[in-house]
Amino acid sequence: MWSGPRNVSTAMMYAWRQRSDTTVWDEPMYGHYLAHTGVEHAVKEEILAAVPTGREEIIDLILHRPCPTPVWFYKNMAHHLVGFEMATVDELDGFLLTRGPREMLPSLAIGLGRKPEMSDTGFDLQVAILDRWLAAGRKPIVVDSRALLTDPRRVLTALCERLGLPFEEAMLSWPAGPKPEDGVWAAHWYASAHASTGFAPYRPKADPFPADLAQIYAECAPLYERLLEHAIGVSPGNTP
Repeated sequence: MWSGPRNVSTAMMYAWRQRSDTTVWDEPMYGHYLAHTGVEHAVKEEILAAVPTGREEIIDLILHRPCPTPVWFYKNMAHHLVGFEMATVDELDGFLLTRGPREMLPSLAIGLGRKPEMSDTGFDLQVAILDRWLAAGRKPIVVDSRALLTDPRRVLTALCERLGLPFEEAMLSWPAGPKPEDGVWAAHWYASAHASTGFAPYRPKADPFPADLAQIYAECAPLYERLLEHAIGVSPGNTP
């Protein structure tokens, strides 16, 4: 999965964790992203001390690390691809998880403690992945978080079918609390996911959109619309 931030990506990882045939890995590229970009994130030093940071090591682990189950599920952030060859995405079956910037950006700004830039959002790299798949003749698989929260069973069933896997009922719920597979960054980012036991019903945001995010929203919105053209069960223009 190549997700944007604040896109219910941890809930999606927990759903896949519940499957009988799947082992999950939380953001294997995060350490390289921090080391390569120098960007400041919460608990940065703890992350760098706990996870691999070398590009070749990470690729080798992703492609060759033994898996105790038939399926590896990698929860990747698309913007963590910076510094990697884009050909990395060719080695794996994959899908994109996206969310409308009007809802995602305010949440991301709170988590970062600053106004997000395009490089924080992942939209540009998600579209780059989309275009790469299209150029290679692959049919892109895109999941929109609003559609997912509106009808998890339908969207997950369609997603599994597109990936050549059976849907499992267990994907719809999980135990509350931290999971052994959580990254060391979970304490900062995963409070809502840890409180959850399934996909919460979609509820529109009631707060007004912050005026200082208008410019980054204008940059992200057309990229999001590109992704929606390929989203499971979504009509472009119908999602904020």
